[in-house]
Amino acid sequence: MPELTILPLFIVTTVLLAISPGPDLLLISAYSSGQGFISGARLALGIFIAGLVQTIAVALGLGQLMQQFPPIAMGIKLLGALYLAWLGATMLKKWWCKNEVSTDCTISQVKNSKELVLKGFLNNLMNPKALLFFSVFLTQFTTSHSPMTPQILVLGVLLSTIVLLINLIFAFSFSQLSKVIAGKFQLGRHFDGLLGVLFLALSARLATSK
Repeated sequence: MPELTILPLFIVTTVLLAISPGPDLLLISAYSSGQGFISGARLALGIFIAGLVQTIAVALGLGQLMQQFPPIAMGIKLLGALYLAWLGATMLKKWWCKNEVSTDCTISQVKNSKELVLKGFLNNLMNPKALLFFSVFLTQFTTSHSPMTPQILVLGVLLSTIVLLINLIFAFSFSQLSKVIAGKFQLGRHFDGLLGVLFLALSARLATSK
């Protein structure tokens, strides 16, 4: 077990990291705004599960393995970039369909609503920076007085739980904010297009990052 004296600092740091912008927050904002709180909550659940998987991977030493063998991280990074590009293209297509009043949009929305947990899971898991972050961040709050693996598991579950709660708050906030934006400023129909461009930019950034 980690020492109780370091938990306040760990929690504060985790909260600050959880509210920083990133692909997960962008995805939650997109679906919460377009499809409501439940869709955002499903994404948050998928991200939570990915956090647990990453915690186990770090406990097993996968993060250190990626640092020692960069080609592994490179392969995951490229897959993550392709996935973000696919998300961006999907949102741009959805935006186009809405403006063209096409029936394809309804089919896509129903399909996505059944796969949001998986989408949140993949969006988080296919970013190698997230796993490397877990590997570096969690170990900073461990001590030499007890075995490393149990400490990492406890801290990882705590981190993932805090992020889940914050993501649920974001999902609710974006679902309510979208009603104001759509009603007063009539920007709702262009929201998917803007997010699609942002996801393509994130994909390019991930693919070219070192």
